[in-house]
Amino acid sequence: MQSYVHGYSEREAVRLRDQADTLAELLHHDSVFPPDSMVLEAGCGTGAQTVHLARLSPQAKFTAIDISPSSLTAARERVSDRGIANVELRCADVFDLPFATGTFDHIFICFLLEHLAAPVEALIHLSRVLKPRGTITVIEGDHGSAYFHPDSAAARRAIQCQVDLQAGAGGNALIGRELYPLLNRAGFQDVVVSPRMVYVDASRPKWVEGFTRNTFAAMIEGVRQPALAAGMMDDKVFDQGIRDLYRCAEPEGVFCYTFFKGFGVKHLPDRRLDPDNGSTR
Repeated sequence: MQSYVHGYSEREAVRLRDQADTLAELLHHDSVFPPDSMVLEAGCGTGAQTVHLARLSPQAKFTAIDISPSSLTAARERVSDRGIANVELRCADVFDLPFATGTFDHIFICFLLEHLAAPVEALIHLSRVLKPRGTITVIEGDHGSAYFHPDSAAARRAIQCQVDLQAGAGGNALIGRELYPLLNRAGFQDVVVSPRMVYVDASRPKWVEGFTRNTFAAMIEGVRQPALAAGMMDDKVFDQGIRDLYRCAEPEGVFCYTFFKGFGVKHLPDRRLDPDNGSTR
């Protein structure tokens, strides 16, 4: 995986927890798996999404993997603090999975593909460890879907800095809109993608704090140093853009953003007729 553009600081870990907790109902109300099903969560990070998945399906068996040992340490603490017993955490790379073919009933991915230079290849590797007719769920955001009031050219430029930095690291902060073709290109069938729109105004104080302020504005503020170092923006204009994003969390502010949740099915093995004896093979 390319370098994680947001970094691995404690502040970023807190931001991820705030994001996951705020978005849990919107993103995961339909992320429920049958009892005894084997579920692989790829790119679990600090376990921010893991704990919500495990809580919704307490009788499913989760294996959560990530390439970062420090993130896995944080994930283990989070899982332990929540008293969750149906999750195994392992250090592994999605491009070199340590599992036998057809191990899992379901694969779950949230905010991973955006950081990969080869998302289709990653999906194909993950498909190998999925059982025939097994299912996959992928959730990704799309920074191009962000719009807000009061509008601000400086804020939009600051957001573009994050998009460009992620592209420079090999990722794609606009990947949400591409989930349907990506899943199809990876060979999944019956692909369905649904938009999950975040709308925030002062009547939703939990969302104002949890998403506008602590998730999105904090994320863009977090790329200040690399954006300025790369000469993408003047420091005064960037700082104005951040102030304008935080202004969207004030009583007259409004913020909108769209996540995309894709679902697909692994195709059955090709069972063509043997021309010699008429049997299938």
